[in-house]
Amino acid sequence: MELKRVVVTGMGAITPIGNDVATTWENAKNGVSGAGPITHFDASKFKTQFACEVKNFNSSEHFDRKKERQLDLYAQYALVAARQAVSDSGLEAEGSGVNKDRVGVIVAAGIGGLHTFELEAGYYAMHEADGPKYSPFFIPKMIADIASGHISMEFGYHGPNYGVVSACASSNNAIIDAFNLIRLGKADAILTGGAEAAIFPAGVGGFNSMHALSTRNDSPETASRPFSKSRDGFVMGEGSAVLVLEELEHALARGAKIYCEVAGGGLSADAYHLTATHPEGLGAILAMNNALEDAGMRPEDIDYINVHGTSTGVGDVSEVKAIKEVFGDAAYKLNISSTKSMTGHLLGATGALEAVFSVKAVEDDIIPPTINHAPDDQDEEIDYNLNFTFDKAQKRTVRAALSNSFGFGGHNATLIVKKFEK
Repeated sequence: MELKRVVVTGMGAITPIGNDVATTWENAKNGVSGAGPITHFDASKFKTQFACEVKNFNSSEHFDRKKERQLDLYAQYALVAARQAVSDSGLEAEGSGVNKDRVGVIVAAGIGGLHTFELEAGYYAMHEADGPKYSPFFIPKMIADIASGHISMEFGYHGPNYGVVSACASSNNAIIDAFNLIRLGKADAILTGGAEAAIFPAGVGGFNSMHALSTRNDSPETASRPFSKSRDGFVMGEGSAVLVLEELEHALARGAKIYCEVAGGGLSADAYHLTATHPEGLGAILAMNNALEDAGMRPEDIDYINVHGTSTGVGDVSEVKAIKEVFGDAAYKLNISSTKSMTGHLLGATGALEAVFSVKAVEDDIIPPTINHAPDDQDEEIDYNLNFTFDKAQKRTVRAALSNSFGFGGHNATLIVKKFEK
């Protein structure tokens, strides 16, 4: 069976550095940090009091009151990003000829409706003596698959529809699933990506108890500092990114704009630790090698890696080891960057946002930077002969970009996108 080719024809994003793709990409190229004091709740008693929140997002501008009551914040982000992606792709344009039975939605979340869960649990505790007091929307707002459901209902898409949960690898997993379904002929197009909104007490407190978050409260904008010796944990982010993946001939037939081609995807498991990556990066090595094999590409065919790069001690070191193992001498010809230095870590949505950055890098031949690194802040376990694109974006031809996402539980997902050529 000959596999079909898959391209990206639309994108949407709600992020800590912009509420659309254009603004987000412009700020990423310019090294803008999305970090600041937490406003979603009073974090004054928490070890970490800052995060990369979405800004200037007013749900009432996007939903009527009835719809707003049905949507957790993470699903709101997902639905708005999906609307942008659909508009960008022209799927709903008059005369597009799209068969909605063959358009799917696979949008991931690592956690889902955490805020809804917190609110309902607290409300029940207040009224425990009177018996259960739960909203009828509690379950449908909380579950991690519901964003896909809302998106399909809004547009009437009847194709494959589900959510993916693999912690911080979730949305990369979702994109790879969508890619595989389309190239196997199971759908003509799929809206795919991820969404997350966990900057609330349970999210911040839970990660604080694991010592996973940076506590650099005096300087939030510089707290996410991947590959620097002084890194002290990740900065939590939130938002959504959604991409339209489409079968090539279907896209050409309707005259769609093509951003790039999806070349391959690789998956693996560390099978090592509940939360830590394997110190030698064994799972990451396997995922990257699987992606290269799937794409029929060699290490020297890749020009840019958008790393997982969370600004954690073990994680950054192990990923660098994995890159050197997979790419060998070619590793020193790559550009590498961690856009989490600007956006923070969007948990289940992070792979989708970094896929958008990878697509834009291929389209515009620009590598977004890794910010917050000082020349005197060197970690002896990291090889600084590699090009981490510190401080400023760099122009270069980007034939193909590879994006890594790794999640608690040892989940690893690697996506490769490349320039489209007929």
